[in-house]
Amino acid sequence: MPRLSNMKRKLKASGTGVLVAVLVLASFVAAATKVHVITFGRWIPVQWLAASNLPPLTSRVRPLLLDGRIKEYVVGSPHEITDRLFVVRRAFRINDALPDEAVPRWHWQRGGWLLVDRATGRLSPASLPAFDPDGSATSWYRDYAAYCGVGDDGKKAYAVVAQLGRRKPMLKKLLPNVLKDDFPPESICPAPQWQRNPVRVSFALDAGDKQTFAVRGAAVDPVSDAEEED
Repeated sequence: MPRLSNMKRKLKASGTGVLVAVLVLASFVAAATKVHVITFGRWIPVQWLAASNLPPLTSRVRPLLLDGRIKEYVVGSPHEITDRLFVVRRAFRINDALPDEAVPRWHWQRGGWLLVDRATGRLSPASLPAFDPDGSATSWYRDYAAYCGVGDDGKKAYAVVAQLGRRKPMLKKLLPNVLKDDFPPESICPAPQWQRNPVRVSFALDAGDKQTFAVRGAAVDPVSDAEEED
């Protein structure tokens, strides 16, 4: 009889352990399959300082909400990469007060691009080499971004083609006749133009120069005038 009682207790304990394991597993599955809701709030008119020697610029920002909570403020329209991923430009406020000023002086600024995952609700910075928040007008196609970037010295300008997930740019070509200081904010060069079949991107510069590049997978090659006419 004692042996029978011990067996009953062991079976009861093992059954409780299995039940606990099932409940824990179910909670993990529920957390993994939680559906996140990503929405945008109403537009808010704001002003920001692109440079200390220029008057404030007027634009609009709106909140990006995850499950009803504000996660970031963004500017402009999002670009859909897949049915799960999209990118959008970040905006934020920064305190411009000096150390001896007790009252904060909040100014809006444009930031970089955010990569948003609808399934997980994750927001992460989109790495764009040589991207300049005040001077790079970005044009997206699929997961490619084309823009005029700025070198480490803050003066030299480059034609840049970057792909999400790659640390190094696919294209970073010096534009010798273009200097950042020669152009107003966000117009180092106009937003590049994309075309498909074949995939090409064109950089049109204010000096009348136009440079076109063919994008083949991870390779970017210049297109000659004859090829462009064909």
